[in-house]
This record gives sequence, C-alpha cells and structure tokens, in this order.
Amino acid sequence: MNANLLTRVPRAFHRGFSQAFPRLGALMLAAFLLPFTGGASAAAQDRGRPLSIEDYYDIQSISSPVISPDGAWVAYALVSRLEDDNSSPSQVWVVRTDGSADPRRISPAGVDAGRPSWAPDGLLRYVSGERSFSIGPSEEPASRAALQGEALDVIPSPDGRIFASLRAVEVPTSEPVYASDFERRHEERFDGRAWDWMYFQRDRQPLPTLDPTDPAATPAREVAISGGAGGPARILTRLGLRPNGLSWRPDGRALVFAADSAYRDEWTYGRSDLWTVTTSGDVHRLTRDPRYSLGQPAYSPDGKRLAYVRRYATDWVIAERIGHGGPTDLMIMDSEGGEAVSLTADWDLRPGSPRWSPAGQHLYFTAGIGGETHLFRAAVNGTGVEQVTSGERRLGSLTMNGDLSKIAYLNGRFDGPSELFSANADGSDERQLTHVHDALTREIAFSRAERIRFPSYDGTEIEGWVMLPYGYDPDRGPYPVIVHSHGGPHSASGYGFNFKHQLFAANGYIVLQTNFRSSTGYGEDFLWATWGAWGDKDGEDVIAGLDFVLANYPADGKRVATIGHSYGGFMSNWLITRYPDRFQAAAVGAGISNWMSDYGTADVARTKETEFFGTPWTEEGRERLIRQSPLIYADRAQAATLFVHGEVDNRVPFEEGEQMYFALKKNGVPAKFLLYNDQSHGIRGHWNVVHRMMNELGWFDTYLKPQRPMSSDGGGS
Repeated sequence: MNANLLTRVPRAFHRGFSQAFPRLGALMLAAFLLPFTGGASAAAQDRGRPLSIEDYYDIQSISSPVISPDGAWVAYALVSRLEDDNSSPSQVWVVRTDGSADPRRISPAGVDAGRPSWAPDGLLRYVSGERSFSIGPSEEPASRAALQGEALDVIPSPDGRIFASLRAVEVPTSEPVYASDFERRHEERFDGRAWDWMYFQRDRQPLPTLDPTDPAATPAREVAISGGAGGPARILTRLGLRPNGLSWRPDGRALVFAADSAYRDEWTYGRSDLWTVTTSGDVHRLTRDPRYSLGQPAYSPDGKRLAYVRRYATDWVIAERIGHGGPTDLMIMDSEGGEAVSLTADWDLRPGSPRWSPAGQHLYFTAGIGGETHLFRAAVNGTGVEQVTSGERRLGSLTMNGDLSKIAYLNGRFDGPSELFSANADGSDERQLTHVHDALTREIAFSRAERIRFPSYDGTEIEGWVMLPYGYDPDRGPYPVIVHSHGGPHSASGYGFNFKHQLFAANGYIVLQTNFRSSTGYGEDFLWATWGAWGDKDGEDVIAGLDFVLANYPADGKRVATIGHSYGGFMSNWLITRYPDRFQAAAVGAGISNWMSDYGTADVARTKETEFFGTPWTEEGRERLIRQSPLIYADRAQAATLFVHGEVDNRVPFEEGEQMYFALKKNGVPAKFLLYNDQSHGIRGHWNVVHRMMNELGWFDTYLKPQRPMSSDGGGS
C-alpha cells in the first residue's frame, strides 16, 4: 500500500467513474479504448494441478483477527473443515505484528476455541465451550484443566476494573387458567403449535419462532455491570429494551448504547435511538427523531462527543413513500445530545463501525468501494473523507490497536484464501503475517479473475470480474460460461476466495460476476436504482456483462448458465424467463419466483412494502409484485434448471422453488429439485455444501458440455 495515497471520494458517484474515482475512471476509459487481450496464456496458469472437489476439506480459514492494545500482537482463529463428523473445529493463534516470529497456537491441543479478544491489561481472552479463558500472549498453551473460566460476552471498562454486559431479565408469568377439567384435558392434548404474534417466523429458527420482539417468548435485555468477569452483576437499566452496541465512556463512569423503545410493537419495523447510562444507574435518552435509526455509537477520547452511524428508518421510508432507502451517514454530536453534524454528507458510500483517532481529529472506518473494501477516515472538522488504504482487494475484519498506529486485517483475493496482514495505520510498512495456504497455492493452480468494466444498455458503467478456466488459452475456446449473480440485492461481488467458482473454472468454465445496479459500493443512485422494479435494470446489467464477455473472450454464447442464491436465485429465475434464448442451463438457489406468495410467508415483508411500494392488497404494490415475479413468465423458460432449497427456509420459503419447478416441468423444461432436510436459507454444513457443488457442476456438465458420440456397438468412442 502507498502511504501517500489519500484519495477524496465525493458523494456524486452517479456522475461517472471518472469523476468519482479518478483511478478507476482512467482504467475504465482504457478498457473502452484499448484492444482487449483476452487474458493470460495457458503457460501462465498451468503452474500446478487443477482444483478438485476433494480439496474442499484442505481449505482452512482465518477469522476474528484482533490486534493487541499495544499493537505488538494479533490473535486470530484458525478454522478447519472435517469430513468425518461435518465439523469446523477452531484453534486460537497469535503472531507478532512485526513479523519477527512465526505464528503460534495458544489454545490447548484438541480444544475447540475461538472468539479471541484482548483485555486492557494485555491478556488474551478466548472462548471454548460455554466459558472464556485468559492467557498471556507469550505463554505456552495450558491444559484445559489449568485454565480459569470467566463469564462470556463482557466488555471491560477502559481501566479494566468494571465489566459491562447485557443480561436477560425474566418477567414473571402466570399459569394458565382453565374453565373446567374438560377444557384443560383438551388443551393439554393439543398436538400442534399456536401463536398470536405477527412475526412468528425467523430464518434458522423453528416455527413458531422465539422472536426476540415477542414479549411472551423472550425477556428483555438490560445493561448490567460487575466488578469482575464472572462476578455478581448489578442491573443498571429497567427499560424493557433491547440494547446493542455497548461502548464505555473513556472515564469508565458511563456507557452509551443503541436501543429501540418500540421494539415490542409488532406493527412497526423498529428504529434505534441512542441512550446513555451511568454506573450508578442514571439513564438518559439522547435522540428521538422518527426519520432515522442510529447505531454503532462511540465516545471521543475526551468523552465530550459521540460518533454514530445514521440511516433512514424503514417505517419512515414506507410512510413517506420516499422511493429510495436514503443515505447511510457518519454523524457526530455532543455527548449530552443536541444537534448532530454529518461528516459524510458529500460522500456517497456506506460507512460503518467508526473509531476515533487518539487526538479526536478523525474517525476511522471501513467501507466497500466497488468490489474492494478499504480503510477510510473522516475529518471531524468536516473537511471531507480520505481513503487510507488501496489495492485490488478486500480488507476484511480490520482491527486497530489502542493508539491507532497499527492495523491488522485479512487480505481478500480471488486466487487463494485470505491471509493475515498488518500495517501502519496510514497503510505503510505492510507485512504478511500468516502463510496458512502457501503449500496449497503452490500445489494447485487457482484461477485468477480479471476486472472488467462495461456499459449497460443505457450507458451506465457496470463493474464485473471474469474468472478464467484452468489452462486458459484463447485458441482453445470457445469456453462455456457460468454467470453468477450475488445475493442481497444490496451487497456486492468482489475480491475474495470462492471455492465453487474455482471449481467451475478448474473444470473448464469461464465464470462471470457482475455488480449490477442495487449493488453496494457505487453510490446511492446506483444502490437504489432498482427500487420498485427488481430485475429490470439489474437484469439488463447482467445481460450487458454477458455480451461483453462474448465479445471480448473466447466464450460460447450457446453454452451459458446462470447461478445464484437468494437474490441471485431470483435473478436466475428472472434471466431464464425474460431472456430465454440466452441461457441453456441454470442452478437456482433459494430463489423467489412469486412475490405475491412470498409476502407473508417470508420473514422480510418489509422489503416488499418498501422497494415494491406496497402490500398485495394495495393496487400499486400488487401490480409491482406480480409484474416482477418470474413465475408469471415461466412459459418462456427453456434452460434446464436445477433448484436448490432448504426445507425450513423462512427467508425464501420452499414453496418459491416448488412453484417454479412445477411450472418448468409442466412446460416440458428439464428440471430437478434438491431439497436439503432441516436446512434454512443458507444451507449449511460441509456435507451439504460439497453435495450441492457436485450436483451443480454435474448439472452444468450435462447441459453445457458436448457429449461424446457413441460407437456403433453402443460403447463409448
């Protein structure tokens, strides 16, 4: 990274890449004006064997890095994948930020441990089972029996003497009263489930869900403090709230948090205000503006100001029919409340998790910018936002030490799993601290991805990536193409390792990813461009990306598949019905097919009430929900389609895949359904993940790769 690269990023991204991001704009202009070379030769890629499905269990992942207060150490969890029992055991490791020694495991052998954190006194804490443990970073791993247990989820005060936590406070309940023994017997014999709470479903939870907003199902959480981790706690608040984002004032005498005073109201989508509570129990509500939801508060070093993140409240968007989701801004105000000032009013991306500089002159935070993620800082005096780090990558799980002189982060890339790095806070003196995957990347020739930029049908610039097949040689084409669409839709593809994409590339496919409109990292106009018409502009963007690949790479337009999960599954349903002649195969993961039936059966009704302008019983909402449903156009589909769904998916219920599958079969289109028992929206577990990839690859091979001719005697030739 370049220590001198501090790039101002203005809000008006929609004016074009070249104005908003000079570096990106110049590269885009070159992409439009210079001849396209079509990528590397086979010699540049064949430096190892191709990836195989069996390699899945050899991939480890680094997670939860956290730098020590003095910046000398980074602790992290190293997670493995075990085929034998479908588990993901984790170990805690430490490494010096100056790279002077190799990483060292600090959790005991054979113990599943994770979630490292640092105490103010420099001790390292980590979690194993239901308890957490402390150890010095230079100490040798102790046996499990020798470790001293402490309470979980505590937040130490700046001096480490007081520990704050959130505690559930039970509300007394009364026993049911029956009119007669006859009534009691039949109530007790009832074999079923009953509920009267509107939000009775949440993904990854049984039906009816123990909704945290349901007062009959879950108690409120309150702020508590104790004199030592695991010691007796004193409840500070009795508000019946659901606090989050606890943060200490520097003097250790008060905490700030976000909470929704109406979260028990099932007719609202909720919004959070900022509150403070002193260690003596004095509670003060700082904000009350119904337009906004606030979060991630943090005190300035002198305790006189608060920084926080502000976004539009969902109920406000619905009530005012705003037509977009509004900006996400970084705010500061006096710690006692009062008028707030936006530090990002002229900045067009989405800040998160602000961190004050020691002198209180800047706020540091990370944000997505296109397919990258970087560190930024905003001047508290309002002079603007600067980009601190640079490079074609995503900085993941970035952590900063006490005086913000050091940072540590995971370096996201396409052609290998992430490794851990450290650097100075200005991005200089970068060091790679781990080499977990070196042996694997020497043995396997992971495919690289080329960044592309192309105009959509209306001239809007779109960013994407083309992953090249193993042994790629332009003269060996044309290659079949798999078009992947990300979920969300308000998320983004970008720099990061994807085993499935690498598996496709290893088996001879070009893999295309596009950050179509509604993706994050490109400004507010781009983010909300699909409001009211999911599938229209973003679908055209995907097709424009496919056309770009067909025009500039040796790609076969008669052998194209679409794949995606969640919103990517919806996009695949949309593409095969609205552009039926462009796709020969599809793999639809948890994809919406009918927005009308999805409303009320999924756990996110709010997305329909906002981005579709209404409910099924309003004229405008009904028309949009029907018009944007792929099921309405199912008679046009021609692509052989594999449907993948979790049995207990409450985000995109199983019936969404069922309806589309039945429609395709009814119209004579080849289709197959994979239903994973007891799985929710994400379809988790290594056995399921591997089985799914095997079947998706097999499906594409069947319908996109030419079959070998049969000899006259019936045998293969």
